[in-house]
Amino acid sequence: QNNPNHNNDNNQVFIFDEVDTGIGGATAEKVGHIMQQLSHNNQVFAVTHLPQVAGHAHDHLLVSKSSQGQYTTSKIAHLDQQQRIEELARMSGGQNITAATLAQAKEFLKTGS
Repeated sequence: QNNPNHNNDNNQVFIFDEVDTGIGGATAEKVGHIMQQLSHNNQVFAVTHLPQVAGHAHDHLLVSKSSQGQYTTSKIAHLDQQQRIEELARMSGGQNITAATLAQAKEFLKTGS
């Protein structure tokens, strides 16, 4: 379990940018689990489009971009539990969130905990 008050000089920061490209299903689940294990003694940041990976995260940040003319703006939002379920449902099922995709999102969180 992470303890923010614990000072360990051996802690490292790992940043994974779409490490899950080209995988899915059980392999993505395994990658999420490995990153979760790595986070027990380190800080891990992962950019992912797979709910199997995102479901393992302790915190979920949503990055969104919008363009107006020649300017692009990026926003980052920290998701609460309900927002997280909705985002995992969107990640797995697209913009049309249904009872089935919400149930699947809850399973991703349960599997990842």
